Amino acid sequence: MVNSATEAQQVLQRLQKGEDFAALAKAKSTDPTADDGGFMGRLDPASLRAELRDVVQGLSPGQLTGVIKIPSGYAILQVIPEEQSTAGIGMSSSQMLPLTGRGSVRYTPDISGAVDMELAFRKVPKPDDWNRDFQAVCETRKRALAMAVQRMEGLLDPNNPEGMAHAKPADVQQAHYALAQFQTYSGNMEAALQHWQAAYRIAESDIPGMVPQMQEILGTAYLHKSEMENDVYREPGDRCIFPPVKSVSYKDTADSETAIQYFTKYLEQKPDDIEVKWLLNLAYMTLGKYPAGVPAKYLISPAAFQSKETIGRFVDVAPAAGLNKFSMAGGTIVDDFDNDGLLDVVTSSYYHCEPLHFFHNNGDGTFTDRAAEAGLANQLGGLNIIQADYDNNGCMDILVPRGAWQFPLRLSLLRNNCDGTFTDVTRESGLGSFFAASQAVVWLDIDNDGFLDLFVGNEQGPSYLFHNRGDGTFEDISHSAGVDRIAVTKGVAAADYDNDGYMDLYVSNLTGNNFLYHNNHDGTFTEVAQQAGVQQPWTSFAAWFFDYDNDGWPDLFVTSYYMSVEETVRTYLGLSHNAETLKLYRNLGNGKFQDVTTQVGLDRVYTPMGSNFGDVDNDGFLDIYLGTGLPTYAALVPNVLLRNHDGKYFVDVTASSGTGELHKGHGVAFADIDNDGDEDLLVEIGGAAPGDAHTFRLFENPGNGNDWITLHLVGVKTNRAAIGARIKVTVENQGHGTRSIYRTVTSGGSFGASPLQQHIGLGKSARILGLEIWWPTSNTRQNFTNVGKNQFLEIKEFAKDYARLERKPYRLGGARREAASVPHPDKTPSQKQ
Repeated sequence: MVNSATEAQQVLQRLQKGEDFAALAKAKSTDPTADDGGFMGRLDPASLRAELRDVVQGLSPGQLTGVIKIPSGYAILQVIPEEQSTAGIGMSSSQMLPLTGRGSVRYTPDISGAVDMELAFRKVPKPDDWNRDFQAVCETRKRALAMAVQRMEGLLDPNNPEGMAHAKPADVQQAHYALAQFQTYSGNMEAALQHWQAAYRIAESDIPGMVPQMQEILGTAYLHKSEMENDVYREPGDRCIFPPVKSVSYKDTADSETAIQYFTKYLEQKPDDIEVKWLLNLAYMTLGKYPAGVPAKYLISPAAFQSKETIGRFVDVAPAAGLNKFSMAGGTIVDDFDNDGLLDVVTSSYYHCEPLHFFHNNGDGTFTDRAAEAGLANQLGGLNIIQADYDNNGCMDILVPRGAWQFPLRLSLLRNNCDGTFTDVTRESGLGSFFAASQAVVWLDIDNDGFLDLFVGNEQGPSYLFHNRGDGTFEDISHSAGVDRIAVTKGVAAADYDNDGYMDLYVSNLTGNNFLYHNNHDGTFTEVAQQAGVQQPWTSFAAWFFDYDNDGWPDLFVTSYYMSVEETVRTYLGLSHNAETLKLYRNLGNGKFQDVTTQVGLDRVYTPMGSNFGDVDNDGFLDIYLGTGLPTYAALVPNVLLRNHDGKYFVDVTASSGTGELHKGHGVAFADIDNDGDEDLLVEIGGAAPGDAHTFRLFENPGNGNDWITLHLVGVKTNRAAIGARIKVTVENQGHGTRSIYRTVTSGGSFGASPLQQHIGLGKSARILGLEIWWPTSNTRQNFTNVGKNQFLEIKEFAKDYARLERKPYRLGGARREAASVPHPDKTPSQKQ
């Protein structure tokens, strides 16, 4: 790929004279594949742009195309013989969007003010060391917003001689547009709509090309205002679960009706626009008129969302349980922080003025926020959080990365004092001088010394790898370890993917290739993503390793992330995609992976952010929950629950399970929060602006009747939290023979942290034939037989036997829910202890 037709012809002539294609590509190409000699990997010609596809299909191996003009430049392609490729290699830098025709993605307009707010913040003067002081960050952001609003109001003031009284209509419209965005950011929708309307009037009179966009924006703004006026964000109930079980109308429908008017005006000009048709359907839903009241030509049928299987319907019990957090986007940890045998909940917030919340489990189905008592009230901001016992003292610590999507900040390492309080030891640990824009962190023991090391992905610079010295301090070994590549990193995961006894790393990037770092056993890593075939998607977000098919080899799941509501709706409608899909890579056991995305039914496009995995039906196969969304208020698409069907394919059970929250899903955790033998779903809901804050969701599992076992592993020579330890449970299910179920101790996905204790579903009528634990530091195995099912066990490294833990089940919501007489509609008790 080069920039001019003249240069392209010169390159073509050199190639025709026999010069090496790869060498010329490295020297001349502007395409990201240049470093790989232009190698794009194996691909289906159908995935190329039309002008490339037609030419390539007629070529034999070794032949060249002519010069082909595409929007990003002038391209020359060569087909290489099969033997010059390598089995398992995916496209390098890869499935480059200009080449694959992905430019036709219909991106959703931003209606949130989040981008405008970040630009305003960058311009405002800041005190020295502002990014070390969380309160200073908070106050500076408040000041930036106030100054931006004041400035725009001054420009639009007709009495201001330096204002816009004589400005061009386009400039005046832009000023109204910008002020509307700032008001939208704060949730001041009445004020925002005044300026959106002013911008719309200018478009009608002077900028007709802007009219359709303004109609979509106004429809979205009125729909958001309707949700706020009807308190949907604070008391959602089932009103924002899609598809709805029954029609429920908002009490005040005026704003929804206005939204319908604007969406309809838009569709009269562009009747095939999928995104606006979808928003129109949702607006009718708020009137209690979906689907019957939607004009037939614009209807998106609920049949497109129906589940083909059911695992029972989940119910949100967060309000009754006292998990009464109302917040923007944020992270979630579920774990036992005070060693009382009860799982607590810790949450963070994207809002830089909001502290961590520490919901202590009261043991009666309710929780109490003890953040202040725990010493966490001054820990502000942080889009994600993750737990680990980094100092091996038997108490779970907390790590808070910050700055994601924004600007580099310091992280916080919060040491658990084992008395219900935490101490910020970031500076003392040696981590205080490092800054990153990050939400992507993972704990792992890279050298099997029994102490957990820390990898921090960065969006605005090289990633970090900190080696735990074992004395409470860390050293930066990023460069010497070979993992300090620069990328916009959004997710990181760790696993021993080749079962050689050492943990490896996967790094998911928003733009460009993803990285797979193979552990060389000497404190260094080699990047092998291309050889392993796991570089895609080119635009990635969440990622994790899990053994989806229970063959004993960690597989790899990676989500794509495109800011397009339309692409998600196209998935439900069965239409072709213009964006990359999710990716599931099956581990072949030889250092390479096979892309089985289509084979298992995951060739779908969503907008996943927070997401995780667990076994919601206790069948022994790991399921997926995707928290979806974009910054814009128009991003109203269901979160997604995907059931793993016997390790063969995944089935969307969102509709039947009632977990399709339309608002933005972030930190996700799977946890048996009530000790009743099945995993519930805990989800941080909320967007990137204060005006898009939402209440927390706790979806209680309806139960399934399958067997299970929960294991709390305690390392002695291995790290105390047993991160990286592997579990194999051999079970016999009556009438279905013998099988093995595999788990590795982690907190799950890259955005949301499940408990480190491992809940393992066993299926129906199960008998445990054997339980094996492999400990990485000691490289020892424990084997137990005659293990009972449906119980909680603690297993210590080197111990001859296990200990049974008493874990009393309780009803979520406790007495408060009993008094309200709100039974679960179809609760099927899981098998009890």
